Amino acid sequence: MSVAGFKKQFYKASQMVSEKVGGAEGTKLDEDFKELERKADVTSKAVLEVIGKTSEYLQPNPATRAKLTMLNTVSKIRGQVNSPGYPQPEGLLGECMTKYGREMGEDTNFGGALVDVGEAMKRMAEVKDSLDIDVKQNVIDPLQAVAEKDIKDIQYHLKKLEGRRLDYDYKKKRQGKIPDEELRQALDKFHESKELAERSMYNLLETDVEQVSQLSSFVESLLQYHKQAAEILEEVTDKLKERVNDAQSRPRREFTPKPSPTFNYGEVEHSNGGYAPAASSPPSYSAAEPCCKALYDFEPENDGELGFHEGDVITLVSQIDENWYEGTLRGKTGYFPNNYVDVMVPLPH
Repeated sequence: MSVAGFKKQFYKASQMVSEKVGGAEGTKLDEDFKELERKADVTSKAVLEVIGKTSEYLQPNPATRAKLTMLNTVSKIRGQVNSPGYPQPEGLLGECMTKYGREMGEDTNFGGALVDVGEAMKRMAEVKDSLDIDVKQNVIDPLQAVAEKDIKDIQYHLKKLEGRRLDYDYKKKRQGKIPDEELRQALDKFHESKELAERSMYNLLETDVEQVSQLSSFVESLLQYHKQAAEILEEVTDKLKERVNDAQSRPRREFTPKPSPTFNYGEVEHSNGGYAPAASSPPSYSAAEPCCKALYDFEPENDGELGFHEGDVITLVSQIDENWYEGTLRGKTGYFPNNYVDVMVPLPH
């Protein structure tokens, strides 16, 4: 940069400071422009905040929220995917219930009830998948497009307008020392930028019917989700009522202890009906360090996450938040979601 150019940039910076502290009076933008800028600024902030908070509403878990942002809704429209690719907590609970219900036996009251509720929760997970995909497609993606185009255009034009305003003020103060044509060009560029900035803000504010339509789609998706969820829950409620009535109508069975076997004091090899040696007791975790047992396989997808397989016992280091733990397994330390594990020895409070 030349010395003259450096002096010009330095003068502009000094001019901005002097305007802020009540020095030289710069070119003022009209009140209509300022009101338009205020409305555009509030609208821009609203769009960005709603995108973030809506994603957080759909998925409080930060790991699945990150996957939600990468969801390709076009594939869903074409019928190429049936789920967003991450497990819903309803589905994880449903799998757990159906697994143990079948192990107990569906002919038992509790086992059958677990299977009934587990299947309902898995259906709830499918409904939640549809909600996530619908809202991503009809609300988050369109708002994101506004943020990436319209709002960025406004920011670009306002920044350029400010630069041209300072340039015009700088040349206006040097009037008589620079050619009039140079001053006129600076004024023309200032007005050009002002018009472009106004147009970009006006276009954003005039598309509010699109934003209202997106909010309408959001509420419609929620309504559909809650209707389907209510139908599923009402159905399983009826099944559970039948099971409760069936259990209450059965006659209570009395416990009859079996006769105790006679203990044989003879040699072990000649004893008949004697007590077998007591089986070794399972290890107790009450005095052990904080740990948990993996209910499912967890494949790490981000740096810092700890992978494990079903049945692994993980040493707990700390609780990051309500959804994540930090733990150690086979010499490695990392983070993992708490809905993948069953805590055996909790962390001290």
